[in-house]
Amino acid sequence: MPLLDHFRKPANRVPWRSIHGTWISELATRLNAILPPGYIALNNMSLDGGLEIDIGIEEEDEPPPQTSARSGGTAVAAAPAVYTPPPATGTAQYEFPDTAEIRVTNEETGQLVGAVELVSPGNKDRGAKRDMFLAKCIEYLAGGACVVIVDVITSRRANLHNEIVAKLGADNLALPEEVSLYAATYRPIIRKKKMNVDVWVNPLRIGEVIPTMPLRIVAGLFVPVELEETYVTTCRGRKLDV
Repeated sequence: MPLLDHFRKPANRVPWRSIHGTWISELATRLNAILPPGYIALNNMSLDGGLEIDIGIEEEDEPPPQTSARSGGTAVAAAPAVYTPPPATGTAQYEFPDTAEIRVTNEETGQLVGAVELVSPGNKDRGAKRDMFLAKCIEYLAGGACVVIVDVITSRRANLHNEIVAKLGADNLALPEEVSLYAATYRPIIRKKKMNVDVWVNPLRIGEVIPTMPLRIVAGLFVPVELEETYVTTCRGRKLDV
């Protein structure tokens, strides 16, 4: 099935968020079917500042008043005083980066060994969101994780692959300026006691098939990231077999 333009008719009748959310889930399911024992792929998606956390961050109600009571002549200890912090020095507004990713980890150690990133329009915007996306990818590589990036966003022209290889000092691996859709893999590896990053990059074109990309898990063990197969399943599940 050829790659569709999800920001123009007829494919844009299904929101790109639905495509991304389903695609990242399909990719995680497929990876878990082929990963070696002891490794697991978990998908995560958070857009427009959405937070996935386990603690409350909303404004709290006023704490209940402290009381001291006596019952039947027996003293009941007062509840411990509730600590009230002083007024905050100030407040900073913060935009969290968009995330549509799969994290592959070692189940025993929790170590991140690989990540698959689906680029969002927000990731390609100028400013903090783009900077944070790039910083995250570089941080993953610095920690030894292999990273796969897939960009099918036609509503923005920025090329994040070119910015990553520039940060790696490998401008010779940049794509031509007119290319803004691509799939790329970055594999960190130590050779002769020096850190290297092997790069596989394929330009993507609307109307063409999406290639399979390699994802290194450990040492020389790679698994295929089957982008085309999972993309087809995603689109057909959303009635986009056009």
